[in-house]
Amino acid sequence: MTKLITILKNNRGFLLFLLLLFVVRGSVIDWHPVPTGSMKPTILEGDVIVENKMAYDLQVPFTDISLMQLGQPERGDIIVFSSEKSGKRLIKRLVGLPGDTIEIVNNQLIINGTFANYETLPEKDERIPKMAPDRAPGTYIMESSDDMDPHIMLIDQSKYNAYRNMPPLTVPEQTYFFMGDNRDNSSDSRVYGVAPRSELRGRAFVILLSARHLEDWSPRWERFWKSLY
Repeated sequence: MTKLITILKNNRGFLLFLLLLFVVRGSVIDWHPVPTGSMKPTILEGDVIVENKMAYDLQVPFTDISLMQLGQPERGDIIVFSSEKSGKRLIKRLVGLPGDTIEIVNNQLIINGTFANYETLPEKDERIPKMAPDRAPGTYIMESSDDMDPHIMLIDQSKYNAYRNMPPLTVPEQTYFFMGDNRDNSSDSRVYGVAPRSELRGRAFVILLSARHLEDWSPRWERFWKSLY
């Protein structure tokens, strides 16, 4: 026992660091590697995103238990949530708030009867990845609405997508409708349905680092500490 106490005293600084790391990663911020391209071009395969776990709730570390609400999700947020219906952690863009009526016509989002704004980007737009596989085939479009900041989405009409059109759906209270920015290559609320607020874990706000893990693991230096929007 005396030896144990001595070890604890001699390493209290390191033990305190581990405790703080446990609390920070469990309740404040966390990071996740992204294995799929469902959020291209905003998030690429091999990006490691950082999540603000206190954006919406104060949570018990490393659990899904919310102690209290700290804020409310906003349209356009990129949110990390634990989807019970898919059995996976998902990272998608919030497009439908409680009470909204959401409709999709040929990949165009309609919110409460009003089409979102769309602007097709030129091929050489600097915001689009320049080379494959980072640059997926398709048309890159800037999407926005009165209460959703502009962001780039990708559509690929050459692919079959059974969810390119969706009849009007009213989002129930305390639930949210999510979509991936890669509209023809994303399993989201069009597939799994709306997500309850209790599944929301936090808001993704920056890319910590990035590597081409499907190729040679070369770093994408230009994506390190890139803000997400």
